[in-house]
Parts: sequence; structure tokens; C-alpha cells
Amino acid sequence: MHNRIKRAGPTLALLAAAAVAACGGTGTEAQTNVGRGRRRPAGPEPVEVARVEIGTIARTIEVSGNIEPLRNVAVNAQLAGALREIHAEEGTRVREGDVLAAIDDREISAQLAAAEASFELAQANFDRSERLRAQQIITTAEFERDRAALAAARATRDQLHTRLGYATIRAPIDGVVTAKSVEAGDIVGVQTRLFTIAYVDTVVVRVQVSELDVVGIRRGDTVQLGLDAFPGQTLAGMIRRVFPSADPTSRLVPVEVALAGEDARRARPGFLARVNFVIGAREGVKLVPASAVVTNAAGSHFVYVVAGEQAERRIVRTGLTSEGRVEVVEGVDSSDVVVVAGANTLRDGARIRVVNAAAGSAETRGGPVDGGSQ
Repeated sequence: MHNRIKRAGPTLALLAAAAVAACGGTGTEAQTNVGRGRRRPAGPEPVEVARVEIGTIARTIEVSGNIEPLRNVAVNAQLAGALREIHAEEGTRVREGDVLAAIDDREISAQLAAAEASFELAQANFDRSERLRAQQIITTAEFERDRAALAAARATRDQLHTRLGYATIRAPIDGVVTAKSVEAGDIVGVQTRLFTIAYVDTVVVRVQVSELDVVGIRRGDTVQLGLDAFPGQTLAGMIRRVFPSADPTSRLVPVEVALAGEDARRARPGFLARVNFVIGAREGVKLVPASAVVTNAAGSHFVYVVAGEQAERRIVRTGLTSEGRVEVVEGVDSSDVVVVAGANTLRDGARIRVVNAAAGSAETRGGPVDGGSQ
């Protein structure tokens, strides 16, 4: 038995030595290796911050439509004949009553001259009958006959005079000629289209707005428009009317926006306009840059509020989003400063270093914001 113990001694010693080697050697060496493998604390994360603002926010929708004249008036011939003269063409600006064209009126003028002579004769006969009736020389029936003849002659004369007036085509409104369908020498009939005149001192854009948004639009409200023909420029329009019913299939409601004055002269009919409607404006709300709001996989929203040299994670409830800003309904105070750049890589309680100088003097709930340089 004693010999077995002696023989096991070297074996146990070898196992013990192997165990020490596996653990990193001697105690001093192990401590040295542990010291080498320890990670040094990470430095503060560089971030940019901004103070929570109190302001106004609204939801904006953009809808496009074509510029149209307020009125388009078709000018048709009311007398058949040959066009003798044309005085206007596309682009001609006209005033109400200006002569646009003339139809050959020689035949109708001759008919009118004959009607004038007949009227004068009827007038003379009636005057004589009136004197004779006063003297009781003619009967009442003869007097009524001459009076009826005078009335018929007058009606014929007036009718031909009116028809002669149709030979001169005049502008019915102020505007611009947008279409000319005939040329001098053409033979036209009654109701032949000659010109189209557009009233362009006021132009309109008719757009289709969803039933969900049209309830926030009111007649007389001011809206902003952009024209593709003038990129980067904004025109001021006014909601002229909101139609009373929606399309039953698309659920869209026509809304007409008017432009007047200089803006109307710049916006030619046919131009594409993009109308921006501001809906549901709210004042005195807390606003943060959109980049400050982080959304996790579960759909929750949160921001990082600067608390001294650390970032404090806050769950927030958001409202409207517009022009790069988000309304925060719950979760922050108006005195808070939030992280706007670098938030996606932070964790709650992380050390931070503010790198935008504009926030250097901001104060937070946990102490001053460090505005140190990079």
C-alpha cells in the first residue's frame, strides 16, 4: 500500500502543475494576465443637442392641379355669311366690346333699308288714320288695321337692325383670346365657333382633396402655391370655394383656389400648380427636431434628454410632424435639452460630450451641458 502511494505522488504533482499552467501560471503571472485583459472604460459619446421649443405646428398636405382661367367664354357666330375681317388672334388682350371680326353685311343692310322704308310708309298711314278717326271719317277697324301694320313694320325693322349688329363680332368680356378657329374669307353658319376668350385677371386651380382632410379647409383661407415653371418661388392663393359633395368612388372633394393680381398674370393657364394646405394648426406646443425622436422595434418613441454629462432616455408620446419638427405631447419639459445627432447609438445613462457650440450655455435638469470642443 505504501508503495502505491509513492508511485501516485509524481502523477499528482504533474496534474497539479498542469492545472496551474492552465490557469495562467503562478499567482503573479495570473494577476499580470488579468490586468492585461481588462477593458478600459469608454470615453463620452460626442452628440449634438437642441433645446425643446414652444411653437406652432400644423399638418401640411400638397395637392397638384392645373391653372385654369376663372371663366372661358366661347364666341360663336350669330349670323351666317362670309368673314370679311379678323381683328384678333391667340394672345390678344381684349376689352369688353372690342371688335374681333366682321361678317359681310351687305345683304342684311339692303334688307334693313327696305324695312326702314316700309316702316316710314306704315308710320305715315297710321298718322293719317289717326287724324281721320278723330274726324270720324274712317271706322275703328280701318284704324286698327293701320296701327297693326305700323307695329309689324317696326318689328321687321328692329329685327333686321339686330341681325345687322350680329355681323360685327365683339368681345363679350375682358380677357385674352386663347383660341381662334377661323380665318378671313371663311364661310360661317349660325353658332359656328369663332374665338375663345379667357378671363385671366383671376385664375384658379381646382384640386381634389381627401374627405379626411377637406373638413379642415375653409373658404377664404390663404394657401401657398408652387409652380413647376418657377421653381423655388411661392405664390399666395385663396380658397375660393369648397364643393359641397365628394365623389362617391374616390371620396375626393373638389377645392378651388384662386390667384389674383400679379400672381395671376404669372400663372398661365395650363401650368402645373402644387397647392399646400395647412390643416389643424396648433399653437403653444412642445417641439423637437425629428432627428431627436428614436423609434424602437416595438414602435415606441423615445428621446435622450441631457442630464449633466449623461443621456437620460425618456419615452415620449408624439403628435404632428411637419417641416422637420415633431410635436411631443408627453415625455419632455420646455426646459429640457435633447440629443439631436448621435441618439441612435446611445443607451440610457451613457456619458456624452456636446459638440455643437450653440448648446454650450444651455442648462438641463441635471446640470450644465458641456459644450466642449471635439
